[in-house]
Amino acid sequence: MEKDNNIYRILVIEDNPGDFALIEDFLEDQIYLPEIFQAKNFKEGEQFLKETGWAINVILLDLSLPDKSGEELITEILAISSGIPIIILTGYPDVAFSVRSLSLGVADYLLKDDLTASSLFKSILYSIERKKKSLELEESQKRYSDLFQLSPQPMWVYDINTLRFLNVNNAAIRHYGYSYEEFLTMTIREIRPVEDLPKLDEQISLLRNKTDVHYGGIFRHCKKNGEIIWAEIQSNAIQLDNIDGRVVLVNDVTERLKYILEIEDKNKKLREIAWMQSHVFRAPVARLMSLIDLATNYENTEVEQREFLDKMLTSVKELDTVIRCIAGKTDEIDQ
Repeated sequence: MEKDNNIYRILVIEDNPGDFALIEDFLEDQIYLPEIFQAKNFKEGEQFLKETGWAINVILLDLSLPDKSGEELITEILAISSGIPIIILTGYPDVAFSVRSLSLGVADYLLKDDLTASSLFKSILYSIERKKKSLELEESQKRYSDLFQLSPQPMWVYDINTLRFLNVNNAAIRHYGYSYEEFLTMTIREIRPVEDLPKLDEQISLLRNKTDVHYGGIFRHCKKNGEIIWAEIQSNAIQLDNIDGRVVLVNDVTERLKYILEIEDKNKKLREIAWMQSHVFRAPVARLMSLIDLATNYENTEVEQREFLDKMLTSVKELDTVIRCIAGKTDEIDQ
């Protein structure tokens, strides 16, 4: 059988020479040149781990050592092992204690009487791989936590079924005014205006039926102080502690929308000014031009001439009113 060529550094904490020799044979049967270190009691194991424990891949631990045994031994080894996988090797079949040991954090629990080279090697491989996956998961969770908490924009996770907040970041706490503890007692319904709740219920119904849906839009939110803001949200499905949730990223677009509305209002006033220039302004100008033509190019009686001048004056006053109106609307745009 071909042996595993990977490097394995294994600490065996075992006081019985016969048991240690058997374990050593089993390891050498499966692994090409394993690095095996022995500690004959807890004290030696503690000293070894404090000095060189970082280089160890797995610990094989006998439960009955001269200076410590049982649950106390497991607890203290776990405390100094820095997360190295620990496999218990014992000669006493105790199902309840084996379950208890696993719950304390050991990687596996093996009976010496049933031990074979193959079963020991498989346990070592599985324990190392589980630890590797556990570290990857912890790193992934840390990256998620860092991205979540360090985001300059408000973020939260809520339960898609109960709508309760499961987690919120610091930006959300600052922006909305609620404390972290307050958020965790609330649902997302409580940051929506009452009149917007029917629309929210429709959205939630859609998301519950299609949990993988990316969802976004602009909605009204309420801060703790009662201020209404417009929030652009983007959300995706997420599993948090085995709960179906949604992670939400919020962008407050209140000022942006206010600016757009101001621009639209100014554009409306500009269109009104343009209409005045093209329609209202032209009418008195056209009348003036006609009256001037009649007054200068035709023979008129004194009465007719006076009538033309009165009408000219009326048109001039009308023109002045239009100009003042345009000037007023221009001033409104500049404000």
